Parts: sequence; structure tokens; C-alpha cells
Amino acid sequence: QEHLEESGGGSVQAGGSLTLSCVLSERMITAACMTWFRQAPGKEREGVAGIYTEGAGKDSTYYADSVKGRFTISRDNSGNTVYLQMNSLKPEDTARYYCATRHPVCRSYDNTWSDVPIYNYWGQGTQVTVST
Repeated sequence: QEHLEESGGGSVQAGGSLTLSCVLSERMITAACMTWFRQAPGKEREGVAGIYTEGAGKDSTYYADSVKGRFTISRDNSGNTVYLQMNSLKPEDTARYYCATRHPVCRSYDNTWSDVPIYNYWGQGTQVTVST
């Protein structure tokens, strides 16, 4: 059983929208921090958006500068699914998108949310292709 499973990728034209979903296994539901990364061919994996859940209705969110104002990360009330709403998509958003978490500990997330090496659980990814 995969602990994290992404879906929602696809091909869209520039300016379009997509919503990615990441479903967490029962073991991962209590994970406090969830992050979306992406990796384009020939480029390093980069953090796109992160969410830290402190308690019911108390989420802190973080975004890469390149997606601020266009992407929104959220988590449903059950904690079972994390979403990435992507609007005003650009060709440079083309990449494979992954959700990831650090479990069970998520220290200093505000300073380290986009640090790839410290994540210990990853999904398989979902491809997003934005055409001109």
C-alpha cells in the first residue's frame, strides 16, 4: 500500500487550472506537515507549497515565490487528503508533481519546508503539462 498517492495531473493550456490531490494512508493521516514538490526534466526537485496542521482549523501554509498568488494548498477536515489548486498555469509549471511528508516528526517546518533531503515519505507523482 502506498502511503501517499497523487492524482489530478494532466495537460492544460497556459492560463488554465488543475487541482492535484494527495490521498494519505491511514498511517499518514496524523502527519502534521505535507508538501508538494515538483521536478521538471533536467532540473532539481523543488518545493512548491507546504501546509502545517497545528490543530483543527489551524493550518500554516508556505509557497515558493514562483507560485504565490496562483497556487493554493489545503487539507480536508479529516486530514486524509491534501490538495494543490493551481490557477493561471504557465508552461514553466510543467513538471512531475509529488506530495511528501516527514513522519512522525516535523520540526522547524517554517524554515525547512522545501528541503528535499529531509522528507522520508514520497508519492509516485503526477504529471502536469502546460502548453502555450
